[in-house]
Formats: sequence, C-alpha cells, structure tokens
Amino acid sequence: MTFFPSVGPKDKAAHTYYDEALGLIERADELGYAHVKTIEHYFFRYGGYSPDPVTFLTAAAARTSRIRITTGAVIPAFTHPVKLAGKLAMLDNLSHGRLDVGFGRAFLPDEFEAFGVPIDESRARFAEGLEACRRLWTEEDVIFEGDFHRFGPVTLQPRPFQRPHPPIYVATAMSQDSVEEAGRKGYNLQLVPATSNRERTRELIDAYHAARASGGHQGAGKVQLSYPCYVAEDGAEARRLARSDEERYNERLGEAVQAWGRVASSAYPGYDKILAATKNYDFDTKLGDHKLLAGSPEEVRAQLATIQGWFGDDITVSLTVHSGLLPVEKSRRTVDLFAAEVAPAFTASTR
Repeated sequence: MTFFPSVGPKDKAAHTYYDEALGLIERADELGYAHVKTIEHYFFRYGGYSPDPVTFLTAAAARTSRIRITTGAVIPAFTHPVKLAGKLAMLDNLSHGRLDVGFGRAFLPDEFEAFGVPIDESRARFAEGLEACRRLWTEEDVIFEGDFHRFGPVTLQPRPFQRPHPPIYVATAMSQDSVEEAGRKGYNLQLVPATSNRERTRELIDAYHAARASGGHQGAGKVQLSYPCYVAEDGAEARRLARSDEERYNERLGEAVQAWGRVASSAYPGYDKILAATKNYDFDTKLGDHKLLAGSPEEVRAQLATIQGWFGDDITVSLTVHSGLLPVEKSRRTVDLFAAEVAPAFTASTR
C-alpha cells in the first residue's frame, strides 16, 4: 500500500492528512496487507506533504506490529549518506526489522535546484549514496572516498536490526540502466507502470531478471509495481471517484514538472515530454490500459488478473489508496473491500 499525498494547505491541513493515512495503515495492518510505502518529494502539492518518508514511516511502525515499512523512495542525492544510513538503521530497529529501503534518483528540477545539486549528477550521486549506506550498514571502521562524499573511519550506530542490512529496492520510472544495475547488484525493483506502456514495463522487468541472473544472484528478486486503486460495491461509483482523484493528481503533477519546460538534461532522456503528457492526460485511456485499478471487487479482480497475466504472478502490487483528495471514508472502503473480496483470489503479494 502506497501513500502519495497530492494535497497542500489550501486543500487539507498536513496533520489531518497524516492522521487519516495513519488510521488507514492501522486498518491495513489488521487486515493483513503486506507493506506500507511512502515517497520523498518537496514544495508542491505533488508529494510535498512527504519530505521525509522516514519520519512518517516511524509513526506508522509505532502504530502497527506486522506490516512491512517501505521507503518508495529516499533520495541519496539530497541527504548525506552517514545521516541517511543512520536514520534508516534506527527505523529498522524501531520496527523490529520490518523495513524495506527503496532508493531513488528524483526527477523534479526544482528539487535539485533547491538542494544545490546539479541534476546531471543525479545518477552518480544515487549510486554513490546507495553504496555508502550499504557499506555503513555492513562494515565497521568504514573509510569512504567517493566523488561527492569522503568520510571515515566511522562505525555506524545503531547497526541495522536485519542482517546484513534491510532489503534494498531501486526505484525507477523508465530507466533501462537503473533496472539492469539493480539486477546486477542483486537488489529488488520498484516500478510505476503508469509512466510507460505495457510492453516497455515488460521489457524492463525482463532486463532486470536477465541482469540479476548474469550477476550470479539466486532467485528472481522482488518486483513491486504501484497502481492507484479505487474499489466500491458499485463499479460506476468507483470509476467516478477514480476519475476525480486521478484528474486532480495529474493537475498537481503538471504543476511540479513545469520546470521541464526550461530544463534539459542528458541524464533524463524523454523527460522534456513529461509536461506535454500531463496536458494530454485522458482518464479513460489510462483505465483502459490497466494503469490503475477501479471498479467493483469483481471488476478489480479481473483487472488484476490481466496485470498478473502480463507481468507474472510473482510481482508485488502496491496499491495507492489515499492521495488526500477524496474523503478518507472512500479510501477506507477501498482498503476493506480489497482485503475482503479481491485479495483472496490472489497471493498475499498483491497488497
């Protein structure tokens, strides 16, 4: 289950959104959902209520006992690795080993500008930050000499609860290099199918598996796909709510990506088109392409079965259930109905 706030102060107070989301997480823990995940973004209604996923997930861990706690994702480019590794190790201990760590590159030019980080350095800073965290979790007297950070010898405290470290995920939208590197390193993968078509998502998953095998890693690794989800007894009502939520989400995405109209970066091929894509958004096309789940329990079961047929039954589907734009009661109904009438038809990994 993913929480991606799409509201700002004029829509809803921050504390109200957090209270609503944490209540839904408590319910998800009771109902047997597999994980709760949140993102890292700044400034805009597009994710801006989640500048520090570790803080939010710490509150989630304190209110739950079973559900896994997942970053989706933290951004190494914006935090010194000693600080980031320490915060995450602390959360792993507070949750008694329920933490999964997704690392991402970020993609909004305004965020890079605010942190004084050149956007063209995003891939190198991502790779260096992830490697520094891994070493800090697994080694003592670490001496690190990277292009952006140098420190040591240092021994991180606390040590992670999970050994050798929490499961690592690489979050990416559509980068072949990122998925292949994740596979070679033996990490797991977080993808957002809405950013590309079905064929491209399948290609990325296949490239990940091939790279993982070539790196000598056992097993297929874990692939997590995020989908907005709206379930109601009346399928037409669920689609009406989904249309309202998704169209406003797209509006907020459009606000956040305005800078791509003036910024160009070789590190982000194709991102110059992202602003135009928000202007050409069509809900019915997105629904027809199975880039979101919306309908009655029976209809959502059919949608999930199609997705499972495309990408395999070993994927994990992460449901985005509460942007803050709809009444929390509607999101709670989705959480309850999905658990009771959709999930039993699939494995536990579909939540």
